[in-house]
Amino acid sequence: MRVLLQRIRDGWVETAAGSTAHAGVGTLALVVFRHSDTADLLEPMAKKLIQLRIFADEQGQMNRSLAEVQGHLVIVPQFTLYADCRKGRRPDFFAAMAPGAAAELFSRFAALCRGLFNPVSTGTFGAAMQVHLMNDGPVTILLDTSDRA
Repeated sequence: MRVLLQRIRDGWVETAAGSTAHAGVGTLALVVFRHSDTADLLEPMAKKLIQLRIFADEQGQMNRSLAEVQGHLVIVPQFTLYADCRKGRRPDFFAAMAPGAAAELFSRFAALCRGLFNPVSTGTFGAAMQVHLMNDGPVTILLDTSDRA
């Protein structure tokens, strides 16, 4: 599982079906699953997104979590985060999980995040989306479960 986490001042996702709520201050997480990922990765990653201290305190240090600043979490499925561009000019996505299984894990991940934190908005799995965000900082962090110690 790979998550590209961005601290935002504002963000939302548009699809043909409509838009998510404007997030305001919070984080936007682009999420992808590798073909070998399992559901046991979901809860630790959900907790990491909510508890990661990437928001400034009174001294300007990154010491506050999403929960502490009462921000908004936007979760967007993004299979291209597993693009392999080492050969040729066309990326391959063989490392990414097949769409059916990935959609199920994404749905479970979003539900788990909602159970731990509120508010949470999501993109739509498999849909063409326009992701709008104002990156704050900019702060962008790559989290990858294959990097776990």
